[in-house]
Amino acid sequence: MPGGRLTHEDRQKIAEGLAAGLTYTEIAGGLGRPISTVTREVARNGGPGGYRAERAQQAAQGRARRRKPPPPPPAATDAHGRDPEAVNELAEQFTTMLVGTGLPRMTARVLTCLYVTDGGSLTAAELVRRLQVSPASISKAVGELEQQELIRRERDPRRRRDRYVIDADAWFRGWMASARQNTMLADFARQGAQILGTATPAGSRMQDISQFFEHVGRAMIQAAEEWRQDYATKRTAPGGHGAAMRQESRSSATAGR
Repeated sequence: MPGGRLTHEDRQKIAEGLAAGLTYTEIAGGLGRPISTVTREVARNGGPGGYRAERAQQAAQGRARRRKPPPPPPAATDAHGRDPEAVNELAEQFTTMLVGTGLPRMTARVLTCLYVTDGGSLTAAELVRRLQVSPASISKAVGELEQQELIRRERDPRRRRDRYVIDADAWFRGWMASARQNTMLADFARQGAQILGTATPAGSRMQDISQFFEHVGRAMIQAAEEWRQDYATKRTAPGGHGAAMRQESRSSATAGR
């Protein structure tokens, strides 16, 4: 049924649709299901190239056996008048998109959780409770996010615990970290071209790689700096939303103590 769980037959149709080159929209239409149901199903079971109906069915049965008793039904709306089911659906779709960019699923879930939390910061214990996973899983995920500079860590001296924070500069820092990696690749390829000899086919390829990453790295840094300047101007302009955001951030930090 459209609102129920996927059946074995549904999963076989998904596998057949992927093999036939159908889009998620076409597959979902054939099943009478939301597109998000199909995207989540495929993402958690190997992606478009690795999806297998039998394996996906076994995984679903395993999750059903391990599933904990359902939590109490959520309130009709939250404190801001939002539909919790719609928020959860948004989080699922955001997570699926992040997985598509190459992030491991748990890392994507942690990043999504921080993004859809109004305060923009959570402790490891709060992430464990919200995502219902082990502390070790959270520790590994936040380590990966810190390495990519997509989140930062703040120490709460009163509670003697760390809070993981996402702010307006998170993607800027992550973008700049990626730009630095491109610069490193350009330097490495340039050295490789000199070793191999720029007149040789292998050396010429290395030189092309160096020029490409050097160009992309410069463009990334320039675009990020232009965005930051524009964002700073809008945030500090009279009537802008910067003051409200700073006040909300201070209130959230105070509430967390």
